[in-house]
Amino acid sequence: MTTPDLFAEPAAQPEQLRMQELRAQLHHHAHQYYVLDAPLIPDAEYDRLFQELQALEAAHPEWMSPDSPTQRVGGKPLDQFASVRHAVPMLSIRTETDTESSGAQAFDARVRRELELKDADPAVEYVAELKFDGLAINLRYEQGVLVQAATRGDGETGEDVTQNIRTMGQIPLRLPSGVPSVLEVRGEVYMRRDDFEALNERQRQRIAQGEKGEKTFVNPRNAAAGAVRQLDPAIAAQRPLSFFAYGVGEVSNGKPGDSRFATHMELLQTLKKWGFPVVAQVDTAQGAPELIAYHQRIGAMRDQLPFDIDGVVYKVNSIALQQRLGFVSREPRWAVAHKYPAQEQMTTVLGIDVQVGRTGKLTPVAKLAPVFVGGVTVTNATLHNEDEARRKDVRVGDTVVVRRAGDVIPEVVSVVLPADKLEAGRGPLFTMPRLCPVCGSAAVREEGEADYRCTGGLFCSAQRKQAILHFAQRRAVEVEGLGDKLVEQLVDAGIIHTLSDLYRLGLTALAGLDRMADKSAQNIVQALEKSKLTTLPRFLFGLGIRHVGESTAKALAKHFGQLNAIMDASADALQQVNDVGPVVAQSIHTFFQQPHNREVVEQLRACGVHWPEGDPATDGPKPLAGKTFVITGTLPTLGRDAAKDLIEAAGGKVSGSVSKKTSYVVAGAEAGSKLDKAQELGVPVLDESALLEMIHGRT
Repeated sequence: MTTPDLFAEPAAQPEQLRMQELRAQLHHHAHQYYVLDAPLIPDAEYDRLFQELQALEAAHPEWMSPDSPTQRVGGKPLDQFASVRHAVPMLSIRTETDTESSGAQAFDARVRRELELKDADPAVEYVAELKFDGLAINLRYEQGVLVQAATRGDGETGEDVTQNIRTMGQIPLRLPSGVPSVLEVRGEVYMRRDDFEALNERQRQRIAQGEKGEKTFVNPRNAAAGAVRQLDPAIAAQRPLSFFAYGVGEVSNGKPGDSRFATHMELLQTLKKWGFPVVAQVDTAQGAPELIAYHQRIGAMRDQLPFDIDGVVYKVNSIALQQRLGFVSREPRWAVAHKYPAQEQMTTVLGIDVQVGRTGKLTPVAKLAPVFVGGVTVTNATLHNEDEARRKDVRVGDTVVVRRAGDVIPEVVSVVLPADKLEAGRGPLFTMPRLCPVCGSAAVREEGEADYRCTGGLFCSAQRKQAILHFAQRRAVEVEGLGDKLVEQLVDAGIIHTLSDLYRLGLTALAGLDRMADKSAQNIVQALEKSKLTTLPRFLFGLGIRHVGESTAKALAKHFGQLNAIMDASADALQQVNDVGPVVAQSIHTFFQQPHNREVVEQLRACGVHWPEGDPATDGPKPLAGKTFVITGTLPTLGRDAAKDLIEAAGGKVSGSVSKKTSYVVAGAEAGSKLDKAQELGVPVLDESALLEMIHGRT
């Protein structure tokens, strides 16, 4: 008699097997339809299979699977998006602003210089891709199943948009066998131009029918980003989104990339094999000449592409060379985005206003007759400063050429004067007001500066509003729901005069504002309470210190460990921080020497704003403080990164190029042109042992 196995898995029921079969069939047909554009069955047959699966899942919810095609229709609306910490940061790529062929040449020259290649060495092989005008997304698969989708956010933390991404037919919910147990695929969510026009046409019809809350969209990118960040996935499912994959994040071992790939092109081909759409216009290029040819070829066909791009991307193809080149700050040395010349249009200047920024900077802004430029309708364009406005001689009533500089900030390029238009018939020459247009305080221009600045500080409501918005933004302390209109009301009503007043807000004050319901007021109070726990880098960035961005704030926090140490540091001490030069150091020092700024910090602390603090990155003497080193060649025992870490830990800085400001060049075997440059400039040259003696204070 056979003894039954009490621990054996129960046999699958016929209905369960049928559900598995239907899911496999529907995944296959969706890939054929959405990715390969080669459907194998009519839509009616697909719908029949889909409805059969829906019925079975409704009858047997215990067998529901998160990778089922039925889950694409969307789930329950969300109150807000959860935050997602990226396992591998989604770093930005450096933008080459030179839109001519010399931009590709400059990138290739930098790569060859970093790799210390000589003119006779072979060309570097690159992969050239399109730079999509969409929204970057990270797709996380575990055991082959999509478990999470997140936006790029600030590069380290994004938003969980899994429900919305699941509605996209181009994104596989389950991957074939053989993929890594953990796989993060990165790419761009975008909207095709024809889908965008069809969407706007539907929106116009809804508006004409009197449906409230509907609007048309400005451009495909905004429409795509809005769909991805739609709190109701059922609405997101109605938006026609597309996707292209272009890279990976974490892959099984917690590191970017995968040892199975020798090249970036091999990675792209494998992603395509696994079921991800990869753009067809991707190619390898040998050296600068082929990069230039690719840039020109794509530029010629740019308007014929079914989707918007704003440039191309070059990446070193070899993964080994990518790892050797590494990163500078938050950007890879092995990749660059090469933009195209911004689109330009002509329009009329209706007026010139002066805006006041959060740092008090006064910026003249041309008010324009609406014109469609670079995918958006432009009504304002910056004139930068008084000198620039006078150099271009922009006056009210002029016809001007408008360009979206970098495809982001509209600017006036030049004035177009008809031959028959006399000087006497033009408006007056622009002059910057000597008083702040918002608060009436004196506007002054510092020596050597191009800009005028309001001296009113937090007394100036324009600076107050912008300072609060900057402090409350997601990349700073993040007060969710505190937007422009609410801040404007709080400042204009005299409820908020300084940052700490935010944390003294109560339900009564908020509920008394226009269009502020009790629930909304409660949400703001809760968001303020939540924001009290932050980090030192976020707090520093949120203070709005001039010249202190996110990267500098992180470097300061790492170097000093505690805010008081930063506040009390001299300008010389601040310059010991990586990437902090004399101008930035003086700006930080001056900021914290102002009593009212220290008072703001203490008031915020008194209101409960706090963050973890620790010890400085390193203690003890800094024997290399104030010295700049360049490393070239192969050192006997130290790798380049190890040598760099030792130098920086001892207070020194490491540069990639030799100049008159270089203190020492550390040279190893097969040192290249950097050694020649050092000898030419008379820069002292050290070997590894001399460097170590200097670090240990023996010289």
